Amino acid sequence: MERKIIHIDMDAFYASVEQRDRPRLKGVPVVVGGPPHARGVVATCSYEARKYGIHSAMPSRRAFQLCPRAVFIRPRFDVYRAVSAQIMALFREVTPLVEPLSLDEAYLDVTENYFDQKSATYIAQYVLQQIKERTGLTASAGVSNSKLVAKVASGYEKPNGMTVVPPEDVLSFLSPLKIGDLHGVGKVTEQALRKQGIETVADVQAMPVEQLRALLGRDRGTELHAMAHGIDERPVRPERERKSIGSETTFEEDTEDIDTIFETLIRESKSVIASLQKKELVCRTITIKWKTDTFQSRSKRHTFSEETADEERLLEETTKLFNGITFDGPIRLIGMTVSHLTTPPAARQLTWQDLDLRL
Repeated sequence: MERKIIHIDMDAFYASVEQRDRPRLKGVPVVVGGPPHARGVVATCSYEARKYGIHSAMPSRRAFQLCPRAVFIRPRFDVYRAVSAQIMALFREVTPLVEPLSLDEAYLDVTENYFDQKSATYIAQYVLQQIKERTGLTASAGVSNSKLVAKVASGYEKPNGMTVVPPEDVLSFLSPLKIGDLHGVGKVTEQALRKQGIETVADVQAMPVEQLRALLGRDRGTELHAMAHGIDERPVRPERERKSIGSETTFEEDTEDIDTIFETLIRESKSVIASLQKKELVCRTITIKWKTDTFQSRSKRHTFSEETADEERLLEETTKLFNGITFDGPIRLIGMTVSHLTTPPAARQLTWQDLDLRL
């Protein structure tokens, strides 16, 4: 049986919640994150703010420079979690196979579903409609036969859009994309390919797998060849094995420059979060580690009330941890680790009496 996978991604989630709850902010550039005149990062921003070049993980000071009239708002994670719980509960009314990636993003396997509905497109339309009715927010959806293609498709017509890619259209859908648009292709791989004149997915599709293996190594070359052809057998998994992921930098020379240290930490944190998301895991704890010029190891950590893989939230908490550190001299190393990794508990099995189908 051909699989039917939906990827749902909320549109500018945090900022959209703020605009919903504060009608005066509708149509206004909104930046959720740290204040503009202090060290901090952008968690997310409204589509009005994105027109100025503002994006997540950007230093708040830079965002203010790009759009001084933007409204900066501190995140309200308790509110975002509550809204996310509404959305995830909706997903689980449709199928038990729900794999959250963050507060605002999830895969749904609807090959078999509680509605006994054969059309994944119909289910995606229903879900988007219900999100709007129940939360006042919009989302975008990608529908296809794999997680890889569904995720790419969900970003194709943002905001408030839906893209359906039938199995027979997968190759033609992927071929014009830039190679970096494939989820899981990092900057290092992208740069290596571009040096060889490989710019698009079509370029990869035209290459023999042996050539890719010679260029990237056997495992990575084989994986990329499969991705370019839309081959992705990964199941939608409500539960997953626990792991930890970390990254760190040792400075060429010990430094006391706070901006340099902070920028390095954020760069390492982004790398960790990218790995977290690529593995499609969520974390419970983040830890900042640093070493002094006398090789003393220090650390500071934060444990969330629930698991997350949300880049904006993780960078926000990393920044808070950093701002609470008093360095008593030069440091030689800084890094960040996420731990207690898993996925949320498996969705409960609903009975027909639990469901309000409203189809």
